[in-house]
Amino acid sequence: MELLIIGLLLWSSVHFIPSIGISFKASLVARLGEKPYAATFALLIVLSLVLMVLGWRSTTPEYLYTLPAVAKPVALVLLVIAFFLLGAANYVTRVKRFIRHPQLTGVATWAIAHLLINGDSRSVVLFGGLALWAILEMIFINKREGQWIKPESPSWSQEIKGGLISLVVLAVVIFIHPYIAGVPVR
Repeated sequence: MELLIIGLLLWSSVHFIPSIGISFKASLVARLGEKPYAATFALLIVLSLVLMVLGWRSTTPEYLYTLPAVAKPVALVLLVIAFFLLGAANYVTRVKRFIRHPQLTGVATWAIAHLLINGDSRSVVLFGGLALWAILEMIFINKREGQWIKPESPSWSQEIKGGLISLVVLAVVIFIHPYIAGVPVR
């Protein structure tokens, strides 16, 4: 569990630097340069992911709760929505007219869906921690950026293309899930 918690703390700390540690980021960029800062950021994020995966796999789960069977289909719908939101962050979409942070909202939705179907200790730590991080990150970014300026609506062909790409990514994640998490999507 320690590796999982360290990975979550590293993930959160590194991501909070641009949102609440603006002067700290500026001093790092001034000292290291833009590209070395970006490389260090990326390396630390990869390290945090490795720590989370290793921590997940090395922790024996202790079951804390079991939700009713109706939670599973709700969770699966939330997971599809989460992947559309994650994808929407990377292309022009109407979603961005209603949701300021589709990627972070997607992470929070993904985490909540996992909490609905996984009531064990490591799931509560991992998914609860990531949901909390995503929500705090949205709050901090909103405070930093101020008023939200909504983008224009894209063409329907762009919208459909982006949605299809999100579905392909979801299919790939479902396929590789057993290799990452050690359990198939059920």
